[in-house]
Amino acid sequence: MASLSIPGIEDPDDAGLSSPVCRTVTASGDVLLLVPGDSAAARAAAHAQDDDLTAVMEITDVAPVSVPHRVRGRAWVAGWLTPVRNEERARSAMLLAERHPVGELLGIGEALQPDPQPGMFGRPAWMMLRMEVGEAAVDDLWGAQAVEPEEFTRARPDPLADHEAELLQHLHSAHSDQVRGLCTLLGDRSQSACDFRDRAVPVALDRFGLRVRFTDAERRSFDARFDFPEPVRDVFELRRAMHTLFDAAASE
Repeated sequence: MASLSIPGIEDPDDAGLSSPVCRTVTASGDVLLLVPGDSAAARAAAHAQDDDLTAVMEITDVAPVSVPHRVRGRAWVAGWLTPVRNEERARSAMLLAERHPVGELLGIGEALQPDPQPGMFGRPAWMMLRMEVGEAAVDDLWGAQAVEPEEFTRARPDPLADHEAELLQHLHSAHSDQVRGLCTLLGDRSQSACDFRDRAVPVALDRFGLRVRFTDAERRSFDARFDFPEPVRDVFELRRAMHTLFDAAASE
């Protein structure tokens, strides 16, 4: 979930239509955004032409499973917005569509038109924007830190990112007993952790490991991180890594 704000410009829209409907990062580290054509960001970028237009995008990461305190983290990316123009438009649209296969339904087709007009039923036209990143910051389950533009450019998506939601939901629905049993792997904390396993929900998953939120009958909770023996590269390696964790917990 992302929102885009421009210092000094208020957006009266309360329906969420000013939020980018899809986004991706180019090889050079710029952020491509698809926004409604009548949003504050689109209007301001068109009015500014090629002048610097400062903007801040806030991204909220929400756990795809039902747990207390579902927000796992927030990130902020600040930089300068310009409309995507001329020959860059087709290239940018292809990149957005590649990362978001339903892109045409979200307005990429309209955004490519020379003079985009409102669609059927008054649906607004769309605009592609490019953000040159000036600074970024992350505040999540691992802590808070600033991210330099060079680090942002070098970063690559986690190989499990596209599947994380369905994998967490599957672990919760089909392997809940085994997830609860992971409390035995917490060493000196095992006894107290297992006292909390009235409910154990997997809340985050990446190539390095699994994070589980343990909650007791009084709704007190804490998170525990279970690292894989080595980073996984795909879902097949994840399956083996999870079996290794479950087998280790069962043998304790």
